[in-house]
Amino acid sequence: MKSIVAATLLGIGLAMSAPAFAVTNINTADQKALEKLPGVGPAKAQEIIKHRPYKTKADIQKVDGIGPKTYKMIEPEITVGGPAKKN
Repeated sequence: MKSIVAATLLGIGLAMSAPAFAVTNINTADQKALEKLPGVGPAKAQEIIKHRPYKTKADIQKVDGIGPKTYKMIEPEITVGGPAKKN
C-alpha cells in the first residue's frame, strides 16, 4: 500500500514540475502571442503577420530580423499547422 501511495505522489510531483509548453502557430497567432516568442517584439510580430501564410516553420526566416540565430531560439516553440489567417 505504501508503494502505491509513494508512486502516485511521485507521479503527481513529476507532472506538476513539468512546465506547460504551448506551441505558437505563426499562421494564426495574434500579435500579443507572437511577442511572447524569444527575440520577437512588436515590430517583428507585425512583420510575421504581414508575411503570412507560412508553409514551413523555416519560412519565418524570410521576415527581416529573423535570421538563423533567432530561428534557432523560436523553432521549438512555433508551428504552421492549421488554417492560415491573413491579417
